[in-house]
Amino acid sequence: MPNCMQKAIIIGSGVAGMASAIRLAAQGFEVNVFEKNSYPGGKLSSISRGGYQFDAGPSLFTQPQNIEELFALAGEDMAAYLQYERLPLACRYFYENGKVLNAYTDPAKFSTELQNIMGEDATAVLTYLNQSAQLYNNIGSIFLNNSLHKASTWLRPTIAKAFASINPKYLFKTLHAINSGSFTNPQTVQLFDRFATYNGSTPYQAPGMLSLIPHLEHNEGTFYPKGGMISITNALYNLAQKTGVRFYFNTPVDRIIETEGKALGIVANNKNIYADVVVSDMDVLFTYKNLLGDETFAKKLTKQPRSSSAVVFYWGIKKEFKQLHLHNIFFSDNYKAEFDCLFNKGGMYNDPTVYLNITSKCEPGLHAPVGYENWFILVNAPAYNGQNIQTMLAQCRANTISKLNRMLNTDIEALIEVEEILDPVQIEHKTASYAGALYGTSSNTKMAAFLRHPNFTNQIKRLYFVGGSVHPGGGIPLCLKSAKITADIIAKDKTKWGNSHHN
Repeated sequence: MPNCMQKAIIIGSGVAGMASAIRLAAQGFEVNVFEKNSYPGGKLSSISRGGYQFDAGPSLFTQPQNIEELFALAGEDMAAYLQYERLPLACRYFYENGKVLNAYTDPAKFSTELQNIMGEDATAVLTYLNQSAQLYNNIGSIFLNNSLHKASTWLRPTIAKAFASINPKYLFKTLHAINSGSFTNPQTVQLFDRFATYNGSTPYQAPGMLSLIPHLEHNEGTFYPKGGMISITNALYNLAQKTGVRFYFNTPVDRIIETEGKALGIVANNKNIYADVVVSDMDVLFTYKNLLGDETFAKKLTKQPRSSSAVVFYWGIKKEFKQLHLHNIFFSDNYKAEFDCLFNKGGMYNDPTVYLNITSKCEPGLHAPVGYENWFILVNAPAYNGQNIQTMLAQCRANTISKLNRMLNTDIEALIEVEEILDPVQIEHKTASYAGALYGTSSNTKMAAFLRHPNFTNQIKRLYFVGGSVHPGGGIPLCLKSAKITADIIAKDKTKWGNSHHN
């Protein structure tokens, strides 16, 4: 009996690739995933060195419902694959003037803290978080859960109502302008400006709409997956396999087979592998350039401004710091100068904002020897544009250490037992992210959301796109949403195909 199942090929096993595989398997596709690395997860991988374990990439977990949905779809009990807890504290902020602020995930506690430490009016903080929630629920959910490039999205009766509800300032003012008008203390403004970095942008240019991001952390909550972020990758990988998805590791895709405006499959290991659907979880720019040989369109995409990149230090630290939490931020004294340096000068600022994540705080003895800590340090960097990486890294390391020495009143260098470094060039190489940009294009313009590449292309039928470089954007929640948007488009398109061309 011939195999009548429709076949789907996924290029890349990042979170969006695995989520797409699970969704397409649930639709009845026979799914094969091709991955150039020897492991799944893309940026969401892990590093083990000398008794320490580090999450290699994203370290913040919000909106677990995006993952719960995949398990529900597959009819599996999520608790058997992944367990997580809601955290009372989203982040601990450290300022150069000695102030330390606890950003609670309970809006009432958070507003009281901002009143006590920063002198803000607690009511103003609650109003801001309430508006953040309204923006997210009215507009954000439309933008983030639907294709912006399908007429059906815009023809919904709810759309007009949602747009009518927006205060024009969120569309026409920058995030920094919104925050400056909402709070009295520049240090509070800085805290809320930071949310622009969640998609690699600058608060001084990114639209005020980004003020919907704090809603996720401070209203919905921040979570910790047991075992660290790598547990999310492992859970998705195991679920995908359970639903019948097959993975081919160490198997880079050489090109997409396309004839007469239709994707027919891929070439990998010098073999033609045919399918009804091809989904690329690779950076959209490299998909066009390397897999479709479309230099012209790829060049057009390079003209869009890139998001920021990062320099990441993974340090095994021979000490416990009681004043630190899972998520910590050490702020630059001059945020404007730092973003100016990153986005206008293409360099790194000498007083960087330092993000420090320590998963051993949540599970002592699991990710670091008892009494020691696993430090994941991320410093925002410009996307790679020919800068001298060695010089940049040396300066960044020295500036980071001197900042932490000063603010923690200690000698960090003497405590580093294990060290690994990730830079923009390696990020491009390991994760095929053009110029090492963590979120593809930046969101530094009002139209940025519409300029992101859609999850499909009208030029090539049956070719689809997921992941951080396409709509709706980078970061785990948005990558998972891109998989849902794409799977829904495929389900609709499938009804028009008639018989599969593999029957």
